[in-house]
Amino acid sequence: MSIATPPTALPTLAGLGLTVPTGLWIGGEERPASDGSSFGVVDPSTGETLTTVASASVEDALAAVDAAEAAAAGWRAVAPRQKAEILRRAWELMTERQDDLAALITLENGKALGDAKGEVAYAAEFFRWYSEEAVRIQGTVETAPSGTNRILVTHQPVGVCLLITPWNFPAAMATRKIAPALAAGCTVVLKPASDTPLTALAMAAILEEAGVPAGVVNVIPSRRSGALSSKLLADPRVRKVSFTGSTEVGRMLLAESAKTVVNASMELGGNAPFLVLEKADIDEAVAGAMIAKLRNGGEACTAANRFYVHSSVVDEFSTKLAAEFAELTVGAGLDPATRIGPLVNAEAREKVETLVNGAVSEGARALVGGSSIAGDGYFYEPTVLTGVPQTAAILSEEIFGPVAPIVVFETNEEAVRLANDTEFGLVSYVYTTDLAEGLRVSEALESGMVGLNRAIVSDPAAPFGGVKQSGLGREGGHEGVLDYTESKYIAVSW
Repeated sequence: MSIATPPTALPTLAGLGLTVPTGLWIGGEERPASDGSSFGVVDPSTGETLTTVASASVEDALAAVDAAEAAAAGWRAVAPRQKAEILRRAWELMTERQDDLAALITLENGKALGDAKGEVAYAAEFFRWYSEEAVRIQGTVETAPSGTNRILVTHQPVGVCLLITPWNFPAAMATRKIAPALAAGCTVVLKPASDTPLTALAMAAILEEAGVPAGVVNVIPSRRSGALSSKLLADPRVRKVSFTGSTEVGRMLLAESAKTVVNASMELGGNAPFLVLEKADIDEAVAGAMIAKLRNGGEACTAANRFYVHSSVVDEFSTKLAAEFAELTVGAGLDPATRIGPLVNAEAREKVETLVNGAVSEGARALVGGSSIAGDGYFYEPTVLTGVPQTAAILSEEIFGPVAPIVVFETNEEAVRLANDTEFGLVSYVYTTDLAEGLRVSEALESGMVGLNRAIVSDPAAPFGGVKQSGLGREGGHEGVLDYTESKYIAVSW
């Protein structure tokens, strides 16, 4: 692998052609925290502070709910076509500003610029998709089996929504929630991750420009996440929470939601298995592994976490994958030569170090990589491990880094058993040239999504979500907008 030498002139926060508020965004206005609190946003490639943003207090969070509640009736009454045009305009604005938004994401998140551009395109697509869904929220009418009345079912907005998003996809995880909520007629309070609040604040400015009325979208960065979420989930005006993040935090939010029976959607942790069956095309499998493992530098809930490879092809697959990893360029995300940027913070790098060192101490061998990279920023070498024992923690925890642990299997039944031996069930990947075999294995895997000979499953038009402790509900597709509605049944005779 090589280390990129950054060009002398890289984009800076001040040089972006974007409005990036650094205060709270409440009721269509930027404001400081009520107690004056703020926190720094750090560039993971240097460890230096980019800027400071306001840190919302509980009082600020309640003010955001006040604004969302005040705007709710007006937004609910807006015609579906008008909602659709506003969402469509948001897609246009994001697309026009793709380069600047990507640079902003890279500055605060660290991901390679190519990954950031891909995220912006994906994020914007949720606005376009849900602009089309806004006019297709259909009810039903039928005759009751007894013939005594009609069964009329409508879908109404659930109400004020609390949206909590992670740092790894700061644009896409926000639009994946905001777009269907607005299409359904809901108003929202967005709490972005404190590592990456700038992208969410830039999105608020874009939505205002697109025509979203004041108070419909509110953004409250904060270092006091637990206190804020607890207070808001206890507020009877908040009727929906949608969270993307760790299973540990998801469990706590579900417990809080239960106290007031808040409608909850959870997109939680993953531990994605990548199965290379005996009949796989190895070159295609390696190409797929490079994407499934290294999208976003491995910092994705959909990242391939465990590689199960048939004994007859494991040597070829491991050798070719290690060769590809060895060619990767590591460096600052804004450098066009960079393929792998830094991890998001020091804690993330320490976790990867611990998992890799633990696997090696139990007998695994690094074909390439295996260490942190000295110097500024939070960099870790792209790493391929072979001979990983089943007891290694790296097979049971999300790695969230550029590390591929490889395990050998002998039969498809064994591969499925190993793949399903986890509390998580978000996504799985299967490679084989035998389509029937691939479909049989796909059906046997306990995950909400499967990539069959495909390394990317995410699509705004498809239902995204997991089973077991990987979450509740679905985002994307038609199902995504229904998650922001309540079904109302009206019994009527005429």
